Amino acid sequence: MNKTHRTTLAAIFANPVRADIKWADIEALVRGLGGEVHQRAGSRVMLVLNGVRANFHSPHPRPDTDKGAVKSVRQFLSNAGVMP
Repeated sequence: MNKTHRTTLAAIFANPVRADIKWADIEALVRGLGGEVHQRAGSRVMLVLNGVRANFHSPHPRPDTDKGAVKSVRQFLSNAGVMP
């Protein structure tokens, strides 16, 4: 995991929940941790990490992830055994 991935991970677990995290950075973090990102129909994305799967909607038209999605990503990472 490189410095950019560590920065993204810290942002995901920051309090209060941030709404300025780029979805592309979250995908890069999952890949950097050895996970997989599968594009599905429309804006659906499935993330797989350490045997844990989660489905999300990538944000559009803006690249920033909203607070609700950040909380869901935080839970996904926690379930996969990833903490900052």
